[in-house]
Formats: sequence, C-alpha cells, structure tokens
Amino acid sequence: MSDLEALAQLNDPVRRSLYAFVSASGGEVGRGEAAAAAGVSRTLAAHHLDKLVEAGLLEAGFRAQERKGPGSGRPAKVYRRARAELSVSLPPRDYGSLASVLAEVVDLLGGEEQAEEAARGMGRRLAAGREADAVEVLRERGYEPYAEEGEVRQRNCPFHALAERQPLLVCSMNLALCQGLLEGLGQDPGRARLDPRPGECCVALSKTNEN
Repeated sequence: MSDLEALAQLNDPVRRSLYAFVSASGGEVGRGEAAAAAGVSRTLAAHHLDKLVEAGLLEAGFRAQERKGPGSGRPAKVYRRARAELSVSLPPRDYGSLASVLAEVVDLLGGEEQAEEAARGMGRRLAAGREADAVEVLRERGYEPYAEEGEVRQRNCPFHALAERQPLLVCSMNLALCQGLLEGLGQDPGRARLDPRPGECCVALSKTNEN
C-alpha cells in the first residue's frame, strides 16, 4: 500500500478519531479504551483499528491480562502508533535527501556552532508576532507536546529521519530552535534542555531552568 493510500484511510471520521486517540496516548491502547474515546462499539473500533494496522498507520500487539491463573482470559490486543513515517507530495519531492547532504556539509566544515545559531534564529522567527505560548507553537510544528510532572515533553521529533543519521547535530539544532522560540516569546530560553527518551523528541521544557 502506498503512503497516499495509507493516509486515505484517515478520511473516515471514526478511523481518524481512533488514530488520533492512539497517537495521543503515547503508548499502547486497548480496543475498549479506543472505542470509548471514539464513542463507538468495541466491535466497530476493532474493525477500524485493524484496518489502520493493515495500512501501516498503527502497530498491534498483545498485553497480558492483569489477573493471572485460570479464568484470566487470553491476552488483550493493543495498538500503538506505527514507527514508520509517511509522506505524500504531488509530484514526488525528496527534501530529506537534500537535508541529509546539507547536514553532512555542516559536519565536514565544522559548522556546528553556525548551524545552532541559524536554528536559534529560526526559533525567534517562529515566535515573531505570536501571542501564543511555546506549547501551542510547538504543537503547530508537529512536536506533539504533552505535560508530565510539571514539564513539557514532546512525543514527536519532526526531524526524526535526519536525527537518526546525524543525531548530535540535529539534536543540538533542535535545542537551539526551541531556545530561540522561547526567547522570541519573551520567555526564559533556559527552560529548554536536552533530555532524550526513546521514541520522543530530545528536547524537554521545564517550568524554570532550575528543574
């Protein structure tokens, strides 16, 4: 199935609602949870969730029941957002390859500091004329921020594919971009720090730079 065909699966409102709920959870979601969130029956939810798995948008697994022993039942089927990235452009474009080449050029020329300053400037430009807080801007840019224990974590790295090839460069630029965003919004850029977690963005925002 092509990326375009896969993304077309989200045209169905129930399917789109289920995908959004599973994605926002940041972990594994059971059929019952997803059905309740979408306001549909468990059977209908299961049908649409499995279709999303077939399209490569979700991944499925099994979670053991909390109760052990006889009568505990078989493992429950659970779903999580797929790790694969989908991209559609008409006609096809390949910006990722160019970004990878430019990242290698920065590395070869030893231009890490200049790259970070450019990223910081981009962050300030993103904040220009904005009254929204940093979280709203990050959400618009695809970071998928969420609150956890008084800080803001980010489920998604918009530069994931490139970060896998040039992690040090990309993460340092990502941090600089977030710091520039905070600075442009008149907030403390020290709130942004590197705190990588598997499967998430490497940058987290604390309430103060003392956290």
